Order: sequence, then structure tokens, then C-alpha cells
Amino acid sequence: MDARLNLFADATAGKVFKHLMTAGKVLKGSSLPAATQELVSLRVSQINGCAACVDMHTKEAAAAGETPVRLNLVAAWREATVFTEAERAALELAEAGTRVADAAGGVGDTVWATAAKHYDDEQLTALVLLVSFMNLANRINVITRQPAGDYQAGQAH
Repeated sequence: MDARLNLFADATAGKVFKHLMTAGKVLKGSSLPAATQELVSLRVSQINGCAACVDMHTKEAAAAGETPVRLNLVAAWREATVFTEAERAALELAEAGTRVADAAGGVGDTVWATAAKHYDDEQLTALVLLVSFMNLANRINVITRQPAGDYQAGQAH
């Protein structure tokens, strides 16, 4: 599959991506646990059908020490026993924040309260921004049909 646009060769995209990459680095440096960040990024990308981001975040998580069992179970996290309660709360918030159009009430109070039991305000802010950031990245990649499979861990840094 060929991409519809070469976003890396476009001057406007280059300027925007420079700022997006900076934002991504700020999120990486937040107090939200790195493992949680990768699990959330992967789950949002799975929901949105973004193969490029699923490829990237699976490989980044594996390179950071995430186990194949946990990576394989992200799509079915509700039935899996390998995630902590905090990770489950983050994944639930990520799903609700990604499926805003499908959920009549958006992110419900119960979902928010569960996440707030496990994360402080700084971490919740990072989580909300990460979910939003991943939805943006997913949409760019899906619209332009960015191919997946060749990503190498660390490539985006």
C-alpha cells in the first residue's frame, strides 16, 4: 500500500509535525507511567484502525519491556487479568474518549471517577492529552493511508 500523501516531504506538514513531536515529548516526560502511555496509545490506535500507530506502539512497548501477552491482550483488556486496576482505568478512559461520537454522554462520570482514583491531576491531564493526541495522529494516518510494518522502535524519537 502506498500513502496518499508524503507528509514528511510537505513543508506545512513538517512545520505542524515539529510542534506535534514536541508535544509528544512533553507527554512522554510526564508522570503518567510509560507503560500506561504505550498501552493507551495502542488501544486508541486499535479502535481507530490505524495500522501505522498500532505498528509503532506495539514495537515501542515491546522495546520498553512490555510482554507479548499483555500486548496481545490490549484489544480484550476487559477480559484479561494481566492489567493493573490503574491500567484498566486508563484503558477505559481511553476507549470512552476515543468513542465520543458513539457514546451518548461522552466520557461518563463513573469512567472519570475510576481514573481519578488511580491518577493525580497531572497524570489525568497527561492521559486526556495523550488520548486526544493519539486520536489526531490516528486520523492523519488513516486519512492519508500511511502504511504499516516497517517501523523500527525508536524511529520517531
